[in-house]
Amino acid sequence: MTQAPTQEREPVEGTCPRCGAPELRRYPVNSEGGWFEVVKCQRCLCSVSREHGPRLGPIQLLSDLL
Repeated sequence: MTQAPTQEREPVEGTCPRCGAPELRRYPVNSEGGWFEVVKCQRCLCSVSREHGPRLGPIQLLSDLL
């Protein structure tokens, strides 16, 4: 049986402005505007921040490292 891919969610200090939970995480998401780095509450899914991310999201080309 194969496992579904998962995305690491980096813990962020602070509390949710909506529910007060200390469960904030940063991770990339893809939406209608492209890739974004978001910080969201893992309890109520409130978006705390949303910034444009890399063009290909979590995929990093070797040419980008040169």
